[in-house]
Amino acid sequence: MDMNSNDQQQKANKETNKNMLIAFGATLGVILVIALVGFLLLRPDAPLIEGQAEADQVRISSKVPGRIEDIRVKEGQSVKAGDTLGCLYIPDIKAKQAQAEAAKSAAMAQNNKAIKGARSEQIAGAYQLWQKAKAGLEVAEKSYNRVEPLFKEGVITAQKRDEVYANYQAMMATEKAAHQQYIMAKNGAEKEDKEAAKALVARAQGAVDEVNSYIEESILIAPISGEIADVFPLRGELVGTGAPIMNIMDTENIWITFNIREDYLHGITIGSEIEGLVPALENKVIKLKVDYMKNLGTYAVWKATKTTGQYDIKTFEIRSTPLEKVEGLRPGMTVLLKR
Repeated sequence: MDMNSNDQQQKANKETNKNMLIAFGATLGVILVIALVGFLLLRPDAPLIEGQAEADQVRISSKVPGRIEDIRVKEGQSVKAGDTLGCLYIPDIKAKQAQAEAAKSAAMAQNNKAIKGARSEQIAGAYQLWQKAKAGLEVAEKSYNRVEPLFKEGVITAQKRDEVYANYQAMMATEKAAHQQYIMAKNGAEKEDKEAAKALVARAQGAVDEVNSYIEESILIAPISGEIADVFPLRGELVGTGAPIMNIMDTENIWITFNIREDYLHGITIGSEIEGLVPALENKVIKLKVDYMKNLGTYAVWKATKTTGQYDIKTFEIRSTPLEKVEGLRPGMTVLLKR
């Protein structure tokens, strides 16, 4: 009986130990499962870096002050390059245009006079004076030819011969001078005078062209295709030189900008490709190419890496462009980047 009791006691102890091991293993398994689930559930998600779609804007302004006469577009309207956006009323330019045209007319008249030369009456008068001088020269030459043999024969005195010879020389000079006056009247103004008159015409034309360019500036023309982002003045308001009148957003060239801490920059270099998530387009994933990186400076420091402050984590501005056109993507939309 004692041996049976011992056997039963040993069996009971083994059973107890076995149950304890099973309970311990089950408890350990539950703890491991709970730890694994907690690790998976409580693990921090990958950080999301928020970016924004941007687009260049072209400012429309005027070279000269004027009053808004008409605005032909409104905010949000699509326009094409060359479209008329509005016009200005610039009364001062009209007065300057009249002055420039008058100066041009005067310069052209002066130039025509220099090209044409003297009037026909002046040319005819110079010709007659030349003919008169030629006639006088012929008479003086004949008188000299008659007197010279008589002087050699001793019929007349040397004084009389010298007087006739001096008159002959004077008539020769008079004839040459009259001939030159006739040639000058016939040929017109000197080359330098013609060039000066031509330069005055060019100067006057430049003034006219300048005024016309200001008049052209009174018509506001779209330099690019895009969308009207802002219209500042209303009809009838006065705007100054260079004052912004409206902005055109270039919707065909959209780029994405991110501000990223340098400890999240691994794998991002100029020319590298990244993926962004656009919540406004049903979390559409778009591929981007990095084409710009710049340190934002000391004003964009996030934190010190250690309490002793060995160095600060700085921020970099990253700009990227979509590899393909994204339908529906508009400036201002959020783009998320996982790191």
